[in-house]
Amino acid sequence: MISKEDAGYLVDERRRRQRLSWRDLARRLGRPPVWTAAAALGAHPVPEQEAEELRDALALDDDVVDALVRQPTRVPSHDVSQDPTIYRFHELVQVYGPALKSLIHDEFGDGIMSAINCSITLDRVAHPDGDRVVVTIDGKFLPYAWTSSAPERQQEAVAE
Repeated sequence: MISKEDAGYLVDERRRRQRLSWRDLARRLGRPPVWTAAAALGAHPVPEQEAEELRDALALDDDVVDALVRQPTRVPSHDVSQDPTIYRFHELVQVYGPALKSLIHDEFGDGIMSAINCSITLDRVAHPDGDRVVVTIDGKFLPYAWTSSAPERQQEAVAE
């Protein structure tokens, strides 16, 4: 059995050797590029049909396909926070996180932006000072709510 992480390395290596971009694979799967890269690298379970499409596109073995469709454990097996690109995202959250939190509360009320019910796009935009990386995170707002698992307790609380 191969791990999801090892399967991801294999997928990325085959993709690069065949000179396919993540956008190329995403078009072939009918999925967004960010989702495609994240899923192929192990952060999501890849649905069977898309896993078979990846197998055909990249000449993958069945054990790699089996790893791709498994449910992931969504923590890195090694410390990726030292990678300069990933570190910059940590830095963005450290610097702008409190402001974004305050703005979300201002605009929406007490709650959070979902990282589960979201979409992420990455675009390249030409700029005279050098091309720009544009990352858009489109997450559902989830208001904080106090609820009881027992319906009769909810009715008691309302009556009080």
